[in-house]
Amino acid sequence: MVDRYTKLRWRRRFKRSQRQVENFSIQAEQGVDKYFFGRLPRLSNVRRFVTGWVLLIFLLGVGLVFQVRALSPYYQTVQSAEGGIFTEGIVGHFTTANPLYATSSVDSSVSRLIFSGLMQYNGHDQLIGDLASEVTSDERATVFTAKLKDNIYWHDGKPVTADDVVFTYQLIQNPDAKSPLQSNWKSVKIEKVDDRTVRFTLPHALASFKNLLTNGIIPKHKLEKVHPSQLRTDAFNVTSPIGSGPFKWDSIQISGQTPEEREEQIGLSANLEYYGGEPDLDKFIVKAVNNKDLLVKRFNDQQVDAMVGIDKMPDNIDKDAVVKENSIPLDAQVMVFFKSSNDVLGDKAVRQALTKATNRAEILNGLGYPVKPSEGPLLHSHLGFAKDVTQFGYNLEEANAILDQNGWVKNQEGVREKSGKKLSFSLSSQNNSEYAYTSQILQRQWREVGADVKVDLESDTDLQSTIASHNYDSLLYGISVGNDPDVYAYWHSSQADVRSSSRLNFSEFKSALADSALDAGRTRTDPNLRAVKYRSFLTAWRDEAPAIALYQPRFLYISRGVVYGFDNRVLNTAVDRFWNVQNWRVRTEKVTIQ
Repeated sequence: MVDRYTKLRWRRRFKRSQRQVENFSIQAEQGVDKYFFGRLPRLSNVRRFVTGWVLLIFLLGVGLVFQVRALSPYYQTVQSAEGGIFTEGIVGHFTTANPLYATSSVDSSVSRLIFSGLMQYNGHDQLIGDLASEVTSDERATVFTAKLKDNIYWHDGKPVTADDVVFTYQLIQNPDAKSPLQSNWKSVKIEKVDDRTVRFTLPHALASFKNLLTNGIIPKHKLEKVHPSQLRTDAFNVTSPIGSGPFKWDSIQISGQTPEEREEQIGLSANLEYYGGEPDLDKFIVKAVNNKDLLVKRFNDQQVDAMVGIDKMPDNIDKDAVVKENSIPLDAQVMVFFKSSNDVLGDKAVRQALTKATNRAEILNGLGYPVKPSEGPLLHSHLGFAKDVTQFGYNLEEANAILDQNGWVKNQEGVREKSGKKLSFSLSSQNNSEYAYTSQILQRQWREVGADVKVDLESDTDLQSTIASHNYDSLLYGISVGNDPDVYAYWHSSQADVRSSSRLNFSEFKSALADSALDAGRTRTDPNLRAVKYRSFLTAWRDEAPAIALYQPRFLYISRGVVYGFDNRVLNTAVDRFWNVQNWRVRTEKVTIQ
């Protein structure tokens, strides 16, 4: 039971707590009145003060950003970066990646990216090792020995060995394989010395033999069970090629409802084990289209990053794009080939007259870009080129006189005739602006001496078929002659034979004197002696006039922006642009200067 004293004590304690709460409440009210409501008139001044500081900090930040941007060139630089996808558009169609058959622009480009050869040309027209670390020869240039580099592998991981090299060249030699390279390898003995060494024994000396070692090597373990007669149509060529080059096959996509709209997109990925160094690009895509107009459209639509197969800069290129134009001389010639088996063009007098009736200066001046003139079957840079033994120059009076003296008389229409046969023939060429222009000029110039010429312009695909069958009277076409004067393939009579695998003698030119000189020139190793031998060939070629050499063409490479690492000054062939493709870059990044 609680006593009275305890109750009083509790009551006093409660009242004391109650008074403390009341005092705290009064103090709180006084504090609010004093520190909040009493200072409200001064709040606007504080707000202006804070706003001023915030604005100052903002302006300082903006100024700092502009200062960093203005000064960044002094401590930062833009440089190329690894990675990215590069798409190259080419006029033409894809048919094979196999280097034993790849001849068109599209096929040879895809093949070069996937396959490697023993040797290759760099962007300065120099022959250098590719799969081979070295290629040596004996003093007579009849035995050549190639040693393979270490640590070279096929895309499936298996090593590249001498067995693959021997397999490739023996397959080229096999007539059942029907490779256009066969004519260069007849009677050559190919043997394995060891796993890294191959020996080539020639029936006679060949000074230019190393130039034949640039074609791609194919894998024996993938193709040894394919019969040579079936190799050209094997799925390996178009769906699953395995090479040793900088890029590996991924896929092919085909689109388009009609042949004119058909497009092929060949996807390649970087070969991370490439002996030349891991490619900087992640992927390389080759997009093949049917014509120039479609290619330009794809370029403007940013579906391709570069264009190949365009003869001059198009007028309808997207002006907003940063376009880079690379114009590179080629070891090649654009020529008019007169097929000597033709009834009219088989007459040497007609060929001489047409040569003298051709004003090359007019043609070159109208091309719209500078080119080097050609004056015969050899380039000015070739060993053996003789300035005093060149093709007949322009002389319209002499051209007419030759035809008059040889019984070619003009009829009422101004067309010459002889023994009831008109001086009439066709001129076949590729349907592009450069060749169309040149064909029209030639047609007009030759008309002035009484020749009736029909111009046939064909698509690249159709023209390749026409050339393969020699189904033309005369042909305006460009040929790759390389940096060596050995032009045996184009002018030796053996190369006009229908049994020849390539039939690159487009004029079907046959001359015992020229044959002898060509044989001698390619089998001599002494440069001075080679030059003497080729002089005899030049004389025979000039007098027989089997063709008209017009000019040394260029390779035009149009890209969106700079392709870093694209280092080409003179090219042996257009496909040699890929000699260092593993170093190409298209991305950029800013880095701080150290």
